[in-house]
Amino acid sequence: MTTATPEDRPFRPAAKCCYDRILPRNLMRPMPLAAPRPGGRARAIAIRGTTWVNGSTLKVRFIGGTANQRAIAREQAGWWEAVANLHFEFGNAPNADIRISFDANDGAWSMIGTDARSVPLNQATMNLGFLDGGTAAHEFGHAIGLGHEHSNPEGGIRWNEPVVIAALAGPPNFWDEATVRHNVFRKYSVDQINGTEFDPESIMLYAFPAEWTLNNVATRSNDVLSRLDKEFVAGAKMYPRGSPGVNRTTPLVVGAARLQQSIGHPGEEDVFLLQADTEAVYEIDTRGATDVYMKLFGPDSPTALIAEDDDSGYGQNARISKALLPGQYWVQVRHYDRSNGTGRYTIGVKKR
Repeated sequence: MTTATPEDRPFRPAAKCCYDRILPRNLMRPMPLAAPRPGGRARAIAIRGTTWVNGSTLKVRFIGGTANQRAIAREQAGWWEAVANLHFEFGNAPNADIRISFDANDGAWSMIGTDARSVPLNQATMNLGFLDGGTAAHEFGHAIGLGHEHSNPEGGIRWNEPVVIAALAGPPNFWDEATVRHNVFRKYSVDQINGTEFDPESIMLYAFPAEWTLNNVATRSNDVLSRLDKEFVAGAKMYPRGSPGVNRTTPLVVGAARLQQSIGHPGEEDVFLLQADTEAVYEIDTRGATDVYMKLFGPDSPTALIAEDDDSGYGQNARISKALLPGQYWVQVRHYDRSNGTGRYTIGVKKR
């Protein structure tokens, strides 16, 4: 089958747009923009702190939907599964990581990555109110941690704001000005994302007509994963198949001598398995000169994010102190700078 080039694809206006679901803690962050770096490599963008543990199996549950709608969702989720070190398990698990509704009155949207764990289990984390083209793949891109490509700080799009606000005020979106500003004009700050330059072929990009911009930039509908989408999610910053992950863990023993560890190459993540034998407050911390970021998952689930920390320890070290029930827990440690960061650290755990 031959895939059409961007020039061959017909333009489809952004009559239907994905509604960007962002947790309140991430809404009001400063957003310094960086100028495009000449000669830089285009790639997708991932929101820092929202990726699942590499190698995870994510449980997916449908809330309604026809057999055909469910089949499309499964098929397009498979596009990501084919390139990323993640697996989707479709079923009726009440504690599913991704829960998909099909409300035609609620558009298309998804929580981004592990932000889905902040949504009550009886509510959807994704809605597929329409399934045009690659819509389901776009939303599953959000579900594994990808942001909107038009929100890339280095996208170079200069919006004709009055025109865009007027266009999206009508059907089928009926967005007010604040919603348009949040979903279209808002850009992530450089320190919020992993990724660099704009990918015009990304499935995470909306289709916009040139009249929506001041610099005559038009984008086209991308209904399949771009080459760079595939490379990015399979790369060191997302879900590389050859990197240690949830299936290759190091035991982290309560009260034992601290483990000597290192981030040997950019993007590497270390995963430790902690067995909590009794209900207690456990303190997990790192030490050393390396700026690391830590996440804690469990109990008995490597996708149930229950805590995360950046700099609560000494200097730029991470520290999590939390009351835990008996069970297994996964501790993920990575460098804060997944693009270039490496270095040694130690990690230990004790009861408080």
